[in-house]
Amino acid sequence: MVGNTVNQPPRMGVRLATRRDTLRGAGALAAGAAVPILAARRAAAAPADMRAAIASVTGEAKLNVGRVKIEIPPLVENGNTVPCTVTVESPMTAADHVKAIHVFNEKNPQPNVISARFGPRAGRASLATRIRLTDTQTVVAIAELSDGSFWSDSVSVVITLGACLENLI
Repeated sequence: MVGNTVNQPPRMGVRLATRRDTLRGAGALAAGAAVPILAARRAAAAPADMRAAIASVTGEAKLNVGRVKIEIPPLVENGNTVPCTVTVESPMTAADHVKAIHVFNEKNPQPNVISARFGPRAGRASLATRIRLTDTQTVVAIAELSDGSFWSDSVSVVITLGACLENLI
C-alpha cells in the first residue's frame, strides 16, 4: 500500500514509509547491521578567527583598552545560556556617543556573537543578553564611538558543559 493514513493519494514520486519499513529498520538495528551513527563534536574554531572578525569591524584603527566593561560569570556550568552584559562609559550626546557594541568569542563556530547599533538618543550605552559558548574561552567586547575610536574589554570564561555542538555523519 502506498499512501497515508488519511486516505489521500501519494504525491507523484513520493513513497511514504510503511509500518513494514519501520519494522525492517528496527530488525536490522537489533541484528547489529551497519547503521550510520551520528556523532557530536565541538564545532571547530580558533582564536585567529576571532582576530579576523575583530579586524573586519575595526579595520586598521587602534583598539584602546578601557571605557568598556563586559560582565560574564568567570565560571559557567552550562554554556547554552551564559548571561552577558556590556556597558560603555559615554555621555551619549550628539557629539560624543557610542555607535555600536560588538561581542566576539574565540572558540565558537561564528566568532561575532552580536553587534548592536546605538544613537545619541539611546540614553545609555548598555547591552544585556544571553550567549552560547562552546568551551572555556575569552570573550571580547568592543565599542565603536562616534569619533571613530574603538575601545575594548575582555574576560576569560570557564565552561564546564559546552554548547555549539554539531552533528557529523
